[in-house]
Amino acid sequence: MSIPPTSQLPLPMSAADVARRGWESVDVVLVSGDAYIDHPSFAAALIGRTLEAAGWRVAILAQPDWHSAEAFSVFGRPRLCFGVSAGNMDSMLNHYTANRRPRSEDAYSPAGRAGLRPDRATNVYAQRCREAFPGVAVIAGGVEASLRRLAHYDFWSDTVKPSALVSSKADLIVFGMGERAITEIAERLDAGTPVGELTDIRGTAYMLGKKQALPAFSEGMLADGTPHPEAPFPAEPDGPDAATVSLPEFEAVKTDPRAFSIATRLIHRETNPFNARRLVQRHGDRTVVQNPPALPLNEAEMDATYGHPFTRRRHPSYKERIPAEDMIAQSITIMRGCFGGCSFCSITTHQGRVIQSRSKRSVLEEVDKVAADERSKGVVSDIGGPTANMYGMRCKSPEIESKCRRLSCVFPSICKQLETNHAPLVELMREARERPGIRRVHVASGVRMDLANRSPEYLRELSTHHVSGHLKVAPEHVSERVLKAMKKPPQKSFELFAEQFEAVSHEAGKEQYLVPYFIAGHPGSALEDMIELAVFLKGAGYRPRQVQDFIPAPMDLASSVYWTGLDPHTLQPTPVARKLKDRRMQRALMQFFKPENWFEVSQALKSAGREDLIGHGPQCLIKPTPTPEAVDARANRRAADADRYVHEQELLGTPPKAHQSVKRRRQTRKRD
Repeated sequence: MSIPPTSQLPLPMSAADVARRGWESVDVVLVSGDAYIDHPSFAAALIGRTLEAAGWRVAILAQPDWHSAEAFSVFGRPRLCFGVSAGNMDSMLNHYTANRRPRSEDAYSPAGRAGLRPDRATNVYAQRCREAFPGVAVIAGGVEASLRRLAHYDFWSDTVKPSALVSSKADLIVFGMGERAITEIAERLDAGTPVGELTDIRGTAYMLGKKQALPAFSEGMLADGTPHPEAPFPAEPDGPDAATVSLPEFEAVKTDPRAFSIATRLIHRETNPFNARRLVQRHGDRTVVQNPPALPLNEAEMDATYGHPFTRRRHPSYKERIPAEDMIAQSITIMRGCFGGCSFCSITTHQGRVIQSRSKRSVLEEVDKVAADERSKGVVSDIGGPTANMYGMRCKSPEIESKCRRLSCVFPSICKQLETNHAPLVELMREARERPGIRRVHVASGVRMDLANRSPEYLRELSTHHVSGHLKVAPEHVSERVLKAMKKPPQKSFELFAEQFEAVSHEAGKEQYLVPYFIAGHPGSALEDMIELAVFLKGAGYRPRQVQDFIPAPMDLASSVYWTGLDPHTLQPTPVARKLKDRRMQRALMQFFKPENWFEVSQALKSAGREDLIGHGPQCLIKPTPTPEAVDARANRRAADADRYVHEQELLGTPPKAHQSVKRRRQTRKRD
């Protein structure tokens, strides 16, 4: 049997794969909580191919059995390091719902099976790597490590946890998109530099020991010619120079909501790679140090990153389908980053605010690969990224960009310095659908509606050629107070977009509809806000099939508000639905039309003094009496709730004992 060229093979996933390449050992082992799909939408593939292109021998250890260190020694001792990641999602978000119940499926696993990665996978994987090969450098990365690099709120335990450097004992955390950082780490480890001396690499965080002094700050960490900005808060810089900012220590933020809010504010102000300062945070007698973020990739670097020889398929060792592969197999990423800065979203925190776009040539070459793939049948499932229409958009002024500390370029209004021209994207979309072998090019990424409203040409192009019946959009809410808390544009922006979309679709002779997504239980949302949303949904004729419950992800602004009840910018109190019954009422209001939600909707309306919405009138949300379906649903829910409390206690690490008193059980229920 002929052996394909190395460039046509997926990265090794077994000792047999390593031998097939003629290697006696590997340089880097990438441990991932996801199944290995050799597609640029998956972090292990993207980082692995980047290291491979730099000349390193890389192997993928996907979803290893974490119950012992044995599975972590399958490739032998890596010459340089282990790279550890929980996968494309935080493992707790992957495992549990907004009600802290176990999810039944995992889209990143074969056949969608749940349970193939541990809770807080970064910690477990890093510890097993150390057990397998003591002394080997362990580098943590990916979304989970990135968003837990400093002290953070953990929704699933309802506590503030220390940096993942403490709990995982990793040598370094690479935060954000890590191609540059991991390549530099590999080069310097190969040159003989001890991992403990890698303290000056952008996009990394490390921990100082009790007796270690904070290294002098390197000017190279700031962009060339960028001056150190003045401190926006009194006594904020607290290091050896003005380029270091001290955060409230872990012992303070874990108990003091105000200290946690201040830390959140400071962390988010230091995210612009062109002026961000180094952050330090004490954890007992040790100190976590976060260097400034990595500088954004330029167009040539983006082209090289996404131009690696990905097979775009799951590793051939998998015999079962992987749901995530089906979703993204024919998708094409044209840019990364997001300047939206929505308070509930981790994309800006992880990928950065600066948009990094590929060239048209690079994207069209990938379109040709999709066209040549027999599975695609000439259809590109998505051409986009974190958002569908930020391609090629950046600040018009490099000088202003280098000094700006806004958390969003589009909130509270679109910055005058932001380039919002859709022409390059329109040109790309047109040429993509005209490539030989291409029948359709869909846009499935979320459209930023306030930007799209500025370009009738883009809206016409999108509606006429790139929507197939339904277009998903995310207005998220209608209450101005909640939209402000979310850092989303006002309701009129959605209404204008909806009007234009309908008009353009009619002109094209197409019957198309918007599918809006809304969030229940977001911090800042009180019952009256959700009732306002329910009234809007009824009036507009929207009946959401699915409800997006707010889940606090580590390091998000909204997560800080959820835990502290304070706006991190103003330190003013903010309404938060923390109790299960309150979250259920908000969720039920979004689906007021479902019989099984009658009791929750009734309770919500009465609590808010809106009995006028109960009755038979056209404006009413529910009828005066429950249906038999509503009564049955309440009985079933009460039975299911009995198990929830036990599970939550186990998640907190305190399983209920058999002799627990009835009084204590009642107190547990009352607390929720």
